Amino acid sequence: MYHFLTGPALWIVFAVFIGGLMTRLAFLIGLSRERDRVFYNHADLTWGFKSIFYWIIPWGSDAMRRQPVFAFMVFLLHIALLAVPLFLNAHNLLWHEAFGISLPSLPDTVADGLTVALIGAGIFLLVRRIVRPEVRILTSTWDYTLLILTLLPFVTGLCAYHQWGDYPTMLLLHILSGQVLLILIPFTKLGHMLLFFFTRAFIGFEMGGRRKARSW
Repeated sequence: MYHFLTGPALWIVFAVFIGGLMTRLAFLIGLSRERDRVFYNHADLTWGFKSIFYWIIPWGSDAMRRQPVFAFMVFLLHIALLAVPLFLNAHNLLWHEAFGISLPSLPDTVADGLTVALIGAGIFLLVRRIVRPEVRILTSTWDYTLLILTLLPFVTGLCAYHQWGDYPTMLLLHILSGQVLLILIPFTKLGHMLLFFFTRAFIGFEMGGRRKARSW
Protein backbone atom coordinates (compact mmCIF):
# COMPACT_ATOMS: atom_id res chain seq x y z
CA MET A 1 0.00 0.00 0.00
CA TYR A 2 2.81 2.42 0.90
CA HIS A 3 4.59 1.90 -2.43
CA PHE A 4 1.32 2.37 -4.34
CA LEU A 5 0.47 5.61 -2.47
CA THR A 6 3.95 7.06 -2.97
CA GLY A 7 4.20 5.80 -6.57
CA PRO A 8 1.33 5.59 -9.08
CA ALA A 9 -1.21 7.20 -6.75
CA LEU A 10 1.05 10.20 -6.19
CA TRP A 11 1.24 10.90 -9.92
CA ILE A 12 -2.53 10.61 -10.26
CA VAL A 13 -3.09 12.93 -7.31
CA PHE A 14 -0.78 15.62 -8.68
CA ALA A 15 -2.37 15.32 -12.13
CA VAL A 16 -5.83 15.88 -10.63
CA PHE A 17 -4.55 18.66 -8.37
CA ILE A 18 -2.72 20.67 -11.04
CA GLY A 19 -5.10 19.84 -13.88
CA GLY A 20 -8.15 20.60 -11.76
CA LEU A 21 -6.81 23.99 -10.64
CA MET A 22 -5.84 25.00 -14.18
CA THR A 23 -9.20 23.88 -15.59
CA ARG A 24 -11.15 25.71 -12.90
CA LEU A 25 -9.09 28.85 -13.39
CA ALA A 26 -9.52 28.78 -17.17
CA PHE A 27 -13.28 28.24 -16.79
CA LEU A 28 -13.69 31.14 -14.35
CA ILE A 29 -11.60 33.50 -16.49
CA GLY A 30 -13.70 32.60 -19.53
CA LEU A 31 -16.91 33.06 -17.54
CA SER A 32 -15.80 36.44 -16.21
CA ARG A 33 -14.91 37.65 -19.70
CA GLU A 34 -18.38 36.68 -20.84
CA ARG A 35 -20.43 38.02 -17.93
CA ASP A 36 -18.27 40.67 -16.24
CA ARG A 37 -16.66 42.53 -19.12
CA VAL A 38 -17.05 45.79 -17.21
CA PHE A 39 -14.17 44.73 -14.93
CA TYR A 40 -11.81 44.63 -17.88
CA ASN A 41 -12.82 48.12 -18.98
CA HIS A 42 -11.13 49.63 -15.93
CA ALA A 43 -8.53 46.96 -15.15
CA ASP A 44 -5.57 48.65 -13.46
CA LEU A 45 -2.63 46.39 -12.57
CA THR A 46 -1.35 48.88 -9.99
CA TRP A 47 -4.59 48.74 -8.04
CA GLY A 48 -4.78 44.98 -8.55
CA PHE A 49 -1.30 44.38 -7.11
CA LYS A 50 -1.98 46.75 -4.22
CA SER A 51 -5.16 44.88 -3.38
CA ILE A 52 -3.28 41.58 -3.32
CA PHE A 53 -0.27 42.96 -1.43
CA TYR A 54 -2.21 44.50 1.44
CA TRP A 55 -4.18 41.29 1.95
CA ILE A 56 -1.15 38.98 2.08
CA ILE A 57 0.79 40.91 4.72
CA PRO A 58 -0.21 40.57 8.39
CA TRP A 59 -2.74 43.22 9.41
CA GLY A 60 -2.33 44.98 6.09
CA SER A 61 -6.05 45.56 5.64
CA ASP A 62 -8.53 47.40 7.84
CA ALA A 63 -10.62 44.23 8.22
CA MET A 64 -7.64 42.33 9.64
CA ARG A 65 -6.70 45.17 11.99
CA ARG A 66 -10.22 45.06 13.40
CA GLN A 67 -9.74 41.36 14.32
CA PRO A 68 -6.00 41.07 15.11
CA VAL A 69 -6.13 37.69 16.89
CA PHE A 70 -8.19 36.11 14.12
CA ALA A 71 -5.85 37.59 11.48
CA PHE A 72 -2.80 36.25 13.33
CA MET A 73 -4.27 32.74 13.50
CA VAL A 74 -5.20 32.79 9.81
CA PHE A 75 -1.69 33.86 8.79
CA LEU A 76 -0.10 31.32 11.12
CA LEU A 77 -2.20 28.53 9.65
CA HIS A 78 -1.47 29.50 6.05
CA ILE A 79 2.26 29.98 6.57
CA ALA A 80 2.59 26.57 8.22
CA LEU A 81 0.24 25.03 5.64
CA LEU A 82 2.67 25.99 2.89
CA ALA A 83 6.00 25.71 4.68
CA VAL A 84 5.68 22.26 6.25
CA PRO A 85 4.60 20.22 3.20
CA LEU A 86 7.08 21.97 0.90
CA PHE A 87 10.15 22.18 3.12
CA LEU A 88 9.91 19.21 5.48
CA ASN A 89 13.07 17.14 5.12
CA ALA A 90 11.18 13.83 4.80
CA HIS A 91 9.01 15.33 2.06
CA ASN A 92 12.06 16.58 0.20
CA LEU A 93 13.28 13.01 -0.05
CA LEU A 94 9.96 12.10 -1.68
CA TRP A 95 10.18 15.13 -4.01
CA HIS A 96 13.58 13.91 -5.13
CA GLU A 97 12.49 10.30 -5.60
CA ALA A 98 9.33 11.19 -7.51
CA PHE A 99 10.29 14.29 -9.48
CA GLY A 100 14.06 14.59 -9.18
CA ILE A 101 13.86 17.96 -7.41
CA SER A 102 14.83 19.01 -3.92
CA LEU A 103 13.88 22.15 -2.00
CA PRO A 104 15.58 23.71 1.02
CA SER A 105 14.69 21.76 4.16
CA LEU A 106 13.46 23.07 7.50
CA PRO A 107 15.09 21.73 10.66
CA ASP A 108 12.88 19.00 12.10
CA THR A 109 12.33 20.99 15.30
CA VAL A 110 11.09 24.01 13.33
CA ALA A 111 8.78 21.87 11.19
CA ASP A 112 7.52 20.18 14.34
CA GLY A 113 6.78 23.53 15.97
CA LEU A 114 5.02 24.84 12.86
CA THR A 115 2.88 21.69 12.75
CA VAL A 116 1.81 22.15 16.37
CA ALA A 117 1.11 25.84 15.69
CA LEU A 118 -0.97 24.97 12.63
CA ILE A 119 -3.05 22.46 14.58
CA GLY A 120 -3.56 25.04 17.34
CA ALA A 121 -4.61 27.70 14.83
CA GLY A 122 -6.97 25.24 13.14
CA ILE A 123 -8.62 24.37 16.45
CA PHE A 124 -8.98 28.08 17.20
CA LEU A 125 -10.72 28.68 13.85
CA LEU A 126 -12.94 25.64 14.38
CA VAL A 127 -14.02 26.80 17.83
CA ARG A 128 -14.55 30.33 16.51
CA ARG A 129 -16.97 29.02 13.89
CA ILE A 130 -18.92 27.29 16.65
CA VAL A 131 -19.04 30.01 19.32
CA ARG A 132 -19.38 33.16 17.19
CA PRO A 133 -23.05 33.39 16.06
CA GLU A 134 -22.28 35.62 13.06
CA VAL A 135 -19.77 33.04 11.82
CA ARG A 136 -21.73 29.93 12.80
CA ILE A 137 -24.77 30.99 10.78
CA LEU A 138 -22.61 31.14 7.62
CA THR A 139 -20.87 27.81 8.28
CA SER A 140 -22.12 24.60 6.73
CA THR A 141 -21.34 21.03 7.75
CA TRP A 142 -19.04 20.83 4.72
CA ASP A 143 -17.07 23.86 5.99
CA TYR A 144 -16.38 22.04 9.26
CA THR A 145 -15.48 18.91 7.32
CA LEU A 146 -13.01 20.78 5.09
CA LEU A 147 -11.28 22.33 8.08
CA ILE A 148 -10.93 18.95 9.78
CA LEU A 149 -9.66 17.37 6.55
CA THR A 150 -7.10 20.18 6.28
CA LEU A 151 -5.80 19.44 9.77
CA LEU A 152 -5.83 15.66 9.42
CA PRO A 153 -2.58 15.26 7.39
CA PHE A 154 -0.74 17.34 9.98
CA VAL A 155 -2.20 15.52 12.98
CA THR A 156 -1.36 12.12 11.51
CA GLY A 157 2.06 13.36 10.35
CA LEU A 158 2.85 14.57 13.86
CA CYS A 159 1.75 11.23 15.31
CA ALA A 160 3.84 9.31 12.78
CA TYR A 161 6.92 11.48 13.37
CA HIS A 162 6.76 11.00 17.14
CA GLN A 163 5.57 7.38 16.73
CA TRP A 164 2.43 7.96 18.75
CA GLY A 165 0.23 4.96 18.10
CA ASP A 166 0.92 2.36 15.44
CA TYR A 167 3.56 3.91 13.16
CA PRO A 168 2.71 2.08 9.86
CA THR A 169 -0.98 2.92 10.30
CA MET A 170 -0.30 6.56 11.10
CA LEU A 171 2.06 6.88 8.15
CA LEU A 172 -0.51 5.45 5.72
CA LEU A 173 -3.23 7.72 7.17
CA HIS A 174 -0.91 10.69 6.82
CA ILE A 175 -0.17 9.97 3.15
CA LEU A 176 -3.77 9.10 2.32
CA SER A 177 -5.27 12.15 4.06
CA GLY A 178 -2.73 14.42 2.35
CA GLN A 179 -3.60 13.02 -1.06
CA VAL A 180 -7.35 13.33 -0.41
CA LEU A 181 -6.79 16.97 0.53
CA LEU A 182 -4.85 17.67 -2.69
CA ILE A 183 -7.62 16.10 -4.77
CA LEU A 184 -10.28 18.20 -3.01
CA ILE A 185 -8.49 21.53 -3.44
CA PRO A 186 -9.48 22.25 -7.07
CA PHE A 187 -13.15 21.42 -6.46
CA THR A 188 -13.82 23.13 -3.12
CA LYS A 189 -13.31 26.42 -1.30
CA LEU A 190 -9.71 25.33 -0.74
CA GLY A 191 -9.12 26.38 -4.34
CA HIS A 192 -8.74 29.91 -2.94
CA MET A 193 -5.03 29.08 -2.63
CA LEU A 194 -4.89 30.15 -6.30
CA LEU A 195 -8.19 31.95 -6.90
CA PHE A 196 -7.56 34.38 -4.03
CA PHE A 197 -5.10 36.36 -6.15
CA PHE A 198 -7.57 36.81 -8.99
CA THR A 199 -10.43 37.71 -6.66
CA ARG A 200 -8.36 40.34 -4.85
CA ALA A 201 -7.12 41.75 -8.18
CA PHE A 202 -10.68 42.07 -9.51
CA ILE A 203 -11.76 43.82 -6.31
CA GLY A 204 -8.79 46.15 -6.72
CA PHE A 205 -9.89 46.88 -10.31
CA GLU A 206 -13.43 47.67 -9.18
CA MET A 207 -12.62 49.70 -6.07
CA GLY A 208 -9.42 51.39 -7.27
CA GLY A 209 -9.56 51.46 -11.04
CA ARG A 210 -13.19 52.53 -11.12
CA ARG A 211 -13.97 54.23 -7.81
CA LYS A 212 -10.47 55.38 -6.81
CA ALA A 213 -11.02 53.89 -3.37
CA ARG A 214 -8.89 51.45 -1.39
CA SER A 215 -10.04 47.85 -1.02
CA TRP A 216 -7.90 47.16 2.05
